[in-house]
Amino acid sequence: MSTRTTTGEDDPVITSIAQLAEPMAAGEKPKDRWRIGTEHEKFVFCRNDFHAPSYDEPGGIRDLLMALTEFGWEPVEERTPDGGSNVIAMRGPDGTVSLEPAGQLELSGAPLENLHETCAETGRHLAQVKAIGEKTGKGFLGLGMWPDKTRAELPIMPKGRYGIMLNHMPRVGSMGLDMMLRTCTIQVNLDYASEADMAKKFRVGLALQPLATALFANSPFTEGKPNGMLSYRSHIWSDTDPARTGMLPFVFEDGFGYERYVDYMLDVPMYFVFRDGLYIDAAGQSFRDFLEGKLPALPGERPTLSDWNDHLSTAFPEVRLKSFLEMRGADGGPWSRICALPALWVGLLYDQGALDAAWDLVKGWSIEERQALRDSVPKLGLDAPIAGGRKLRDIAAQVLDIASSGLASRARLNSSGDNETGFLEPLRDVVARGKTPAEDLLALYHGEWGGDISKVYGAMQF
Repeated sequence: MSTRTTTGEDDPVITSIAQLAEPMAAGEKPKDRWRIGTEHEKFVFCRNDFHAPSYDEPGGIRDLLMALTEFGWEPVEERTPDGGSNVIAMRGPDGTVSLEPAGQLELSGAPLENLHETCAETGRHLAQVKAIGEKTGKGFLGLGMWPDKTRAELPIMPKGRYGIMLNHMPRVGSMGLDMMLRTCTIQVNLDYASEADMAKKFRVGLALQPLATALFANSPFTEGKPNGMLSYRSHIWSDTDPARTGMLPFVFEDGFGYERYVDYMLDVPMYFVFRDGLYIDAAGQSFRDFLEGKLPALPGERPTLSDWNDHLSTAFPEVRLKSFLEMRGADGGPWSRICALPALWVGLLYDQGALDAAWDLVKGWSIEERQALRDSVPKLGLDAPIAGGRKLRDIAAQVLDIASSGLASRARLNSSGDNETGFLEPLRDVVARGKTPAEDLLALYHGEWGGDISKVYGAMQF
């Protein structure tokens, strides 16, 4: 989730609804300026007893963040209502290391030109946090959900927006707190050339997001036992907050573009407004009222463009539009799959031939078929049904072939002369064996682990 610490004095006030499409239009870039921004989260645990460290305990989350100064990272502080401050993130040349609500560490990587750079960035980050972990007795777990922790066993990070969200979540769904406290994901942020290019990428991304969920399914345990799902993280989103999640059927309607997405976002209830370094609770209130100066949280004030950008970050559909497109369907996982997620989407979306081929594959699916696939994939994975009486596994290899052709066409080579197609190999392995990562974990749990969930800490540690 985004990190903001200042209120811009020169931030323009929104005087017209037409301004609300500006951040999306400003994201348009020629193809030679398209970049790849990869985000990945990981659970932090204490190696001696596997507990999740709090923010303040010795060697805890704050100390982990500050230890990154050894590698050139600089702290980002957020004001507190009592006049103090907390370190909530670290900034450096590789992007931002920030905190999710229960202390999950996230790298929001820099915008990079190719997947070789992406994987090198990931490697640097993991090497740094592992070095810090060695000194402090901490480990880092690559899964989509805490395998054994209850909500009550998890700490809460002192970040203003999280307090507001934690209070609001139980009002709108049964699993929003699980989303915040017990899950991790891998995401990739991608560019577009025009409104039409954005729309086509958005549609392909939404239609095939369940395939990404299946290929990366990695959250089969809850509180120490199998939960009946392969991606429980994905299932959690089904009852987090229906006003800000889902498959967005309107994206597939004729004429979809920036203005239609603006309309959607205006109907998404607010969480907060950021003023003078503090978050003001506006949960459930309307941005439309804000535009008219009628927001109960700030009566008489009208929003700025930064307020709108903040609001854009509070919707959580399967694909999200800001000034770029975010692919949001994958569980957290180990190093190789962090690199594989951007490889999948860059291959499908950054080459016109691949994008056209991917759209041809899914354009005939109905709203009902797309929704049925989304609903069934957390439990069934590659066996989830798709249009025509087939299963997701029946098109998985074809989609990977399309992505591979797109990566080959990009011809981004490393110093050894390799293109980017090799980053798809972990996904090809899943398809070839017909087993998702979650199914591999379940086989271990029922086999050599003998039902001892603590074994996962060794198996899935970075």
